[in-house]
Amino acid sequence: MSGQPAVGRRALLAATCALPFAGTARAATAPLRIGQCLPLTGPLAPVVKPIAEGQQLLLASVAAQGGLQGTPIDLVTLDDTTQPARTEELTRSLLDDQKVVALFGYAFVPGLVRALPLLDERRVPLIGVYNGADVVRRDPHPWLFTTTASLRDEVQAMVQNLATLNTRKLAVAYQDNELGRFMLPQVQAIADQHGVQLVAKAAVAPDGSNARDAAAAITAREPQAILLLAAGAAVIGFMKSLPAVRVPVYALSLAGTTALLEELGPVARGMAFTQVIPSPQRATTALARRFTAAAAAAGLAPTYDRLWGFLNASILVEVLRRAGPRATPATVQAALERMGEVDLGGYRLAFDNRRRHGSSFVEITMVDAGGKFIR
Repeated sequence: MSGQPAVGRRALLAATCALPFAGTARAATAPLRIGQCLPLTGPLAPVVKPIAEGQQLLLASVAAQGGLQGTPIDLVTLDDTTQPARTEELTRSLLDDQKVVALFGYAFVPGLVRALPLLDERRVPLIGVYNGADVVRRDPHPWLFTTTASLRDEVQAMVQNLATLNTRKLAVAYQDNELGRFMLPQVQAIADQHGVQLVAKAAVAPDGSNARDAAAAITAREPQAILLLAAGAAVIGFMKSLPAVRVPVYALSLAGTTALLEELGPVARGMAFTQVIPSPQRATTALARRFTAAAAAAGLAPTYDRLWGFLNASILVEVLRRAGPRATPATVQAALERMGEVDLGGYRLAFDNRRRHGSSFVEITMVDAGGKFIR
């Protein structure tokens, strides 16, 4: 790709809610500049839009209080258009031209894989990714710090739950790409661990074009439950191809987006989804209360995907607070490695000089008759 990268959305955001870790002093120092690549256009745009809105809610509250201990946070978000080469190109621009002190909140896994070598080369940490892909977690990367559970953690929770219910015959419908194929042997190992049999495995094209055949192959083996390890169009096509009377279907958190549930409509009723963040409706936690207040003030529904963005941004701000007002990539990295266990008002995570994956929290939810998640 030639030419200069387009400057994406830069936002120092306005006020919505109060946070315990935000400073009250008037912002008077140079901003802490953070870089991010998100697919703001292209097929993943509807998925990341609510996440970006959640980030904005949190950062707006910090800006409203004069920044972080008097220092503004400037999140520079560039659109990688769901193209791996573009993610790499824009990451290079963020590091070289924007001189960011940290990278944050990437979502597109193939692009992230292309960008990871730049973290080593420039010695800049990346905090949080909006995907549990084990392909970037199996070998801990010194500059990548994840904030939520892995896809393997999610499958473990699914199978354990089903085994507890004495469900012993499972089928797996997996997305026919690197991510799905990478997960397949892990699913088999987890099934073996719980004494569960995989009676059928079917690959579903990412665009859902073979969903009818995949659904027929699965149902022909009469499983007691189906693990649907896919996202987007593959999930929509597969679910709409299943018989009206179906066995329980368990799907991943990455599939449980606001956009996908709206597209599935009544078909989603009764589906189970793993979640890697606490319920946005859990009024007993400080995190949920802060989030729902901010979302209400902005006129937004308090959804899981918006809470994920809000939570990730909360973690970013806590790390920057520990790194100090004149943070550098080195001090941000040091703050992460000294962080230990932190409770962000109902969500615990921990980093240290060896631990790069901060949480393995997973819970299972179900879609009710109104299309809402219930625990």
